Amino acid sequence: MNTSSNRPQRHLAQPDHAVGETGPRVVVIIPAHDEQDALPDTIASLRLQTRRPDRVLVVSDNSTDATVAVARAAGAEVMESVANTARKAGALNQAISTVGEDVVMVLDADTTIAPTFIEEGLAVLAAEPRVAAVGGVFRGRPPVGYLQRCQANEYTRYGVQVDVTGRTAVLTGTAALVRCSALDEVAAARGTTLPGRRGDVYDRDAITEDSELTLALRTLGHELRSPVTMSCTTELMPTAGDLHRQRVRWYKGMLDNLAAYGVTRTTARYIGQQVMLVVGTLMMTAFLLLTAVTVVTGTFVLSPLWAGVGLVFAVERLVTVWSAGRRARLLAALVLPELVYDLALQRAFVHAAALFLGRRQTTWNHVTAVA
Repeated sequence: MNTSSNRPQRHLAQPDHAVGETGPRVVVIIPAHDEQDALPDTIASLRLQTRRPDRVLVVSDNSTDATVAVARAAGAEVMESVANTARKAGALNQAISTVGEDVVMVLDADTTIAPTFIEEGLAVLAAEPRVAAVGGVFRGRPPVGYLQRCQANEYTRYGVQVDVTGRTAVLTGTAALVRCSALDEVAAARGTTLPGRRGDVYDRDAITEDSELTLALRTLGHELRSPVTMSCTTELMPTAGDLHRQRVRWYKGMLDNLAAYGVTRTTARYIGQQVMLVVGTLMMTAFLLLTAVTVVTGTFVLSPLWAGVGLVFAVERLVTVWSAGRRARLLAALVLPELVYDLALQRAFVHAAALFLGRRQTTWNHVTAVA
């Protein structure tokens, strides 16, 4: 499929929007596989936008439930993927090949966005011509239980990091607006400058299509933004098994993507992050083992130096979730519960690294969202 050549010509006439503004035409594409319960809230958040999209297109990918009927009842256009075996990337490629708008917004079926999301994203694109895409900063839905509260704290810290550094590490797949002209460039560069098949916007071999598209856009010289005010709210994993499978896919996907691109100016920073993950995992393992040995042998002594380091660590963990409320602060102040959670993430990274080194594939973990 040659996405760039088959896509309809852009609509240049500007429609009359709900609040009378003019600007580029925006189509929201929602890839959905068995998302009948989550779709109504997702589509409802689009109706609440201060700048509504021109079209909402749900692409149902091999759904076995009432996804198609629910999407139509909610007022969205619907297309069904045809013979797609490339998961979310394949479904998105098929949908993008049919659109003629100026900006594509990809929105996960289990995600809701802040009312000013589209308006703010278009403002960034209008003000900064070098920016090809604007992504959201994701947050968790109201957490239930220890595991989800740890995830919610993790996402809060990620938002603080983006706000402080101003750097978009990954153009999140949960909600992002991308210029169609940039997507055309990506499709044309596949198979030469970029990995993948010519004509594909999303690399159908990538299991983390958002991080791969991030590398593709940056390799072509584009800039990305993620304003912290553009928040999107997504599902939190309900069980330890779901969390492990999700993170194995995320870690393994990034490792696969970096291997496909090789060492370049674009990938050097990301490779450094993976190296630091390895170092952090080894240091945490060594610390816990040494602590356990000293406790068992009765030689454990609390060093003032390490006590000070631990105090600074605890304060940092507390401050970075302060905005999330009392329960988030309490969890952070206890320190140990989040350390256990961090160990679970490091275990997922080790698993992903083993799969990567063994050239084995991981599975896509579909979690049914709760309405």
